[in-house]
Amino acid sequence: MKDLGEMTIPTYADVEAAHARIAPHIHRTPVLTSSYFNALSGAELFFKCENFQKAGAFKVRGASNAVFGLSDEMAAKGVATHSSGNHALSLSYAAGRRGIPCHVVMPRTAPQAKKDAVRGYGGIITECAPSTSSREEVFAQVQAETGAEFVHPYNDPRVIAGQATCSKELLAQVEGLDAVIAPIGGGGMVSGTCLTLSNIAPHIEIYAAEPEQADDAYRSFKAGHIIADDAPSTVADGLKVPLKELTWHFVSTHVTDILTATEQEIIDAMKLTWQRMKIVIEPSCAVPLATILKNREVFAGKRVGVIITGGNVDLDTLPWIKG
Repeated sequence: MKDLGEMTIPTYADVEAAHARIAPHIHRTPVLTSSYFNALSGAELFFKCENFQKAGAFKVRGASNAVFGLSDEMAAKGVATHSSGNHALSLSYAAGRRGIPCHVVMPRTAPQAKKDAVRGYGGIITECAPSTSSREEVFAQVQAETGAEFVHPYNDPRVIAGQATCSKELLAQVEGLDAVIAPIGGGGMVSGTCLTLSNIAPHIEIYAAEPEQADDAYRSFKAGHIIADDAPSTVADGLKVPLKELTWHFVSTHVTDILTATEQEIIDAMKLTWQRMKIVIEPSCAVPLATILKNREVFAGKRVGVIITGGNVDLDTLPWIKG
């Protein structure tokens, strides 16, 4: 770690240490290809399938790094966070593996499947209104009552170092990549991708994909400073949170561009992935493919790593099924 003003910036040495620390607790997820999507996009796409990860999402990497990096004294008080789903259940998973409490503040509108998974891993849920301000206010109360160690879903150097292990694996699995694209909400996965690629493959372009209806990262990127929306509405429930100072550092320094997709484009890409690749992905993970198909000229002829971030879907509320 290195200090930059008031921020602690993770280094590539932290990524290597994280990968060794979390190895017993994660999967080395597979990379899948699809001749259908290659033909449709005009690119060679390599899908890094974190939907097959422990707890069903990439976030178990960062959560495990944070939990297993705690001293015994700190761990005894447990961990706490606020999250719409995947970080919550990933932190609950990691805390369960270490045998410590995990307190989670979740929006009451979070998918029931994710709430059930958090409780299944032993997480203790406190619900809040579906806005960033409510989430942070309720969390402050929970942390004050428990004294638990705060593990932020993405604005945490330990979490970013853990997420960076995903692209580290991807580079070992696929040679000759020209670009990597991942979804962006708070920016933890994209920051981890920036951390890895800028150190060991700086020639690879980094793209972030975002819903049009929750495009604060896109607008921040164009404006040159953080623009935060309090409660955006999108089917991609994992991408509703704003950038923070640490993730903005990586995004503003290393990302090539941020691309957006409409709600219908996201749903169509999700459904097409289910149909053609026979894998379960959640709406947030469909945003990169949606933006690739929308911007073929950007990716044509390139070898592109596509990070599928999770597969925790509420099967009773699939977005293409009309209620």
